[in-house]
Amino acid sequence: MTVTADIRAVLRDQAAAVLHGNDAGSWTRAAPRLYPHQWSWDSAFIAIGWAHLDVRRAMTELEQLFAAQWSTGMVPHIVFRAGPDKPYFPGPEWWDCAISPAAPPMPTTGICQPPVHALAAQRIWQLTPDTHRAEIRARLRALYPRLVAWHRYLATERDPESSGLVTTYHPWEGTDNSPRWDHALARIEVARPGPYTRLDTSQVGDASERPTDWDYDRYLWLVELLRKCRYDNAEIYRGYPFLIKDVFFSAVLVAANAALLDLADVADASDSDRAELAGWLDRGRAGLARCFDDDSGLCVDYDVRSGEQIRLRTFAGFAPLFAATTDSRQRDVQLALLDSADFCGNPKFRWPLLPSTSPAETAFEPHNYWRGPVWPVITWLLWRSLHLLGCDRRAEALRLDSLDQLAEAGEFAEYFEPFTGAPLGSVQQSWTAAVVLDWAAADSDGAAVN
Repeated sequence: MTVTADIRAVLRDQAAAVLHGNDAGSWTRAAPRLYPHQWSWDSAFIAIGWAHLDVRRAMTELEQLFAAQWSTGMVPHIVFRAGPDKPYFPGPEWWDCAISPAAPPMPTTGICQPPVHALAAQRIWQLTPDTHRAEIRARLRALYPRLVAWHRYLATERDPESSGLVTTYHPWEGTDNSPRWDHALARIEVARPGPYTRLDTSQVGDASERPTDWDYDRYLWLVELLRKCRYDNAEIYRGYPFLIKDVFFSAVLVAANAALLDLADVADASDSDRAELAGWLDRGRAGLARCFDDDSGLCVDYDVRSGEQIRLRTFAGFAPLFAATTDSRQRDVQLALLDSADFCGNPKFRWPLLPSTSPAETAFEPHNYWRGPVWPVITWLLWRSLHLLGCDRRAEALRLDSLDQLAEAGEFAEYFEPFTGAPLGSVQQSWTAAVVLDWAAADSDGAAVN
């Protein structure tokens, strides 16, 4: 299928309808059934989508999310805004975040997700028309210190070693059932986390598209342990069993620090904020460089508790690309690997798009969440980074292939089967609609419209 201007226009209208359908007034449901509340990195992508429809509404999306920011600077991964008539498991009673003095008055979870928010703020400003510049600039100035505080939390509380790498506490902090976590989870001797009833498996077409009960037992047990630590980062670091230096999360923070520096003049950032951001940016790049594995050509995660590297072929291994690496050797190695048969170049793939886990891995499952399917939001992050690296032709191919996949599927799904392109997981997914709006607005050269 050729993605013509007419097809782009149809996709744009359909994507806009998804966002409007999930709009709760001042925030957006991640999806109408499976994800009825406000998710952190979802909202960042969603704000990018809203920026193509209404930049004021896009700013409101971020402002509402940051209204739930913890006093530590952490932005929680879920803000439970939908109320009890929209059931979700595990809900706020499982998290009991009120036991932490750092928690906000509204119900949230006690963990976080990748800091895409600065990228969203940058994109909103790029798309702001002259008629709204004064207002949006004032609102960005007000939000900017909260964004810096969020990055400071990640650069300090989540990296007490000053390694430049963010420590994640839970699989839900990004890529839930990725095989990257299998060994760390297998070490956990689960004390049964109490009786529970999952809702997610009844809200997708096939339960095999979701994490297993084995996974959920461990996810919930980790929540209990975090709660026992009262979400205190120092206490968590002392004895908690799941501490992973996550290279993908760290790469997003590198990109986010660069985005905040790009907005520094717009936001009238202080010299001290600029210096901190530049320091975190340099430290993050150095941390990722140390994690690059010459043998595989991938960046590798690090298990803090076991002291071992996590060597698996997943999308996260392309952290240098996601961070727009300044190392030309790493860039060239990764670009070649990206189009190899282990990843986008697999001849059986319907489209040459990056799978969440390589089909060369024994853990690969083409229908199962982060163990194989293609995620449009990950493709968007890669597309953006490739443009920053000057790889415009490769970026444009990603954009067109992604739009082609979505047009043929006829559904704004959460993720897609790599061999057939079949839509999987949740439907009417807001962040998928949001990146489609950004892709559909790109010019004939595939670059973002400024």
